[in-house]
Amino acid sequence: MRIEQQKSLKKHNTFGIDCTAQSYVSVTSVSELKQVLSEHKNDPLFVLGGGSNMLLTKDIEALVIHLNLKGITILSENNNEVLIECMAGENWHEFVLYCTENGYGGLENLSLIPGNVGTAPIQNIGAYGVELKDSFVSCHAISIHDQNERDFSKEECNFGYRNSIFKNEVKGEYIITSVTFRLTKTNHILATSYGAIQEELVRQNCDTPTIKAISNAVIAIRQSKLPDPQKLGNSGSFFKNPVIDVETFRQFRREHPTAPFYEVSPTEFKIPAGWLIEQAGFKGLRFGDAGVHKNQALVLVNYGNATGKEIWELAMKIQRRVKEDFAIYIEPEVNVF
Repeated sequence: MRIEQQKSLKKHNTFGIDCTAQSYVSVTSVSELKQVLSEHKNDPLFVLGGGSNMLLTKDIEALVIHLNLKGITILSENNNEVLIECMAGENWHEFVLYCTENGYGGLENLSLIPGNVGTAPIQNIGAYGVELKDSFVSCHAISIHDQNERDFSKEECNFGYRNSIFKNEVKGEYIITSVTFRLTKTNHILATSYGAIQEELVRQNCDTPTIKAISNAVIAIRQSKLPDPQKLGNSGSFFKNPVIDVETFRQFRREHPTAPFYEVSPTEFKIPAGWLIEQAGFKGLRFGDAGVHKNQALVLVNYGNATGKEIWELAMKIQRRVKEDFAIYIEPEVNVF
């Protein structure tokens, strides 16, 4: 375990922003993590996972702790389900593939979401009608303050739409070191009605979907719409889909009767942020090296040498225009530093 000084973070964030860490250390075990936290308890710290849900707008004047905790463990299983623990530093998509290849169902709709397993509960990641919380059992975490370890149950995590206790009540207090899921081995609950999954299954001539087929369909859909961060810097969906009340929804529908929407509850409706951004005229636009992806308006991209500030300025420009045009506020999904 070696601490490096003035470390470039360009390869450690999916936007490919060229910012520098004052100091940097990669930890590969819980004991190493506890040691670093103990020895640097009076220093400013910055915890780095897969770097997929963040936008760096400046150099990080802190010790960057890069979580590279690896390992997947079967805790228990029977004929119907499996309890599986995955360490925080495992790549999320690779973990999903591991599960589908072994016949473990529940995460297949979350294929190809960028990032690591440890940051997934923070956002309560979701896609195509499924959220992490649907299969989540608990996560193990370490207190940054005193290095005490504890488990957070599903109820304690207080999951919401792209939200959890880790973004609110205990923000910045804990580091998640592993996550435990309950997945099915038989009688899988297949979610195929959301988005274009059904169409893709038909295109692939799949009459009787399996968890692997659904995963493949999701991968195909995402690859057709979303840029590969290895080729074009991005952080996936930059904005959350806004959820509006009945009164706002009725006014919105009167003015935009053909707009897509999803009923969250009898009193709440979700409007696709990508549709709002596209209607506001930003899809495919480029401002220097900062731009909006040509196939998916929800994705902001770095064409090569954009700074985090330039991408953030573009995001704020989009946010203002959507507010002006639709009287709806769209909130960033990524963490901005």
